[in-house]
Amino acid sequence: MAKAVTVRSGKQGKHELRLVQQGATFSGLADGKILVSGEDADTVWASLLGELGKLDPKYFGFGGAKTRFLSIFPAGFADPGYARHERDYKDKARAKLLATLSAEAAAESSGMGEAVLSVFRATNLLSTFEQIRIQEVLRGRNADAFIRAAGRFTVSCDATSLKAMAAALEPHAAATWPVVTYLPYLWAPDRHMFLKPTVTHDFAARVGHPFRDAYASQIGIEVYASLLDLAARTEAEIADLKPRDRIDLQSFIWVIGAYDDPKDAAAERFPDPDVFVVKPEGPVSAS
Repeated sequence: MAKAVTVRSGKQGKHELRLVQQGATFSGLADGKILVSGEDADTVWASLLGELGKLDPKYFGFGGAKTRFLSIFPAGFADPGYARHERDYKDKARAKLLATLSAEAAAESSGMGEAVLSVFRATNLLSTFEQIRIQEVLRGRNADAFIRAAGRFTVSCDATSLKAMAAALEPHAAATWPVVTYLPYLWAPDRHMFLKPTVTHDFAARVGHPFRDAYASQIGIEVYASLLDLAARTEAEIADLKPRDRIDLQSFIWVIGAYDDPKDAAAERFPDPDVFVVKPEGPVSAS
């Protein structure tokens, strides 16, 4: 029998990973336990990373995620309750932004801070702390730098523009993922994704996606690339629910991670916002 040889090793989160070759067979091990085997090294390694997520105690897969989503909104993204609680106000905020400034125009803009601030105030996607900080940014000397970088990042999705956004926000302690991703998400929900860290990290653990381990609070293109991969994977896995864009995807992630079970299981359509134990995302006043 051929001797087993470790040909690759690494670490994912708390797990020690090894790719072992024995003859023509490769085996992927996590913490010494074989999870996958096959005849192609790269395929086995990729499968090992995919299987790793299933070890998380929170894991229930995309099937479990869809079941949970439909238990809250039985008609899926077409459910009136979904439109009321999760979609309509985001569409209004997006329309407000597009009427105010396009991403392309933003990249060369000046003096648009107050107008863009009104778009941030159109939802409660940011925390109260983040709302206070972005107001300081958009009413201060870094407003133009932030808006221009956000416009460029929306168009190009490049590391330089992402770094420039963070640099404009850092003096105000506002360089957080929700602030950085807010405008690109509303400008281009077909390509960009909003990141609410805690709930998205929880979702990644539940569906076994590597974003669970890739996430870091520091703004960086590698984290955002992993987020986009999570969005693309989610889009493919829930294609039968027909999400329209990443506004639907982000709402799906939020619902899985943030909603408790309805107080009244018989209230299938949830016409009353107070039916939810966890307050849904929603619009806020522009005060």
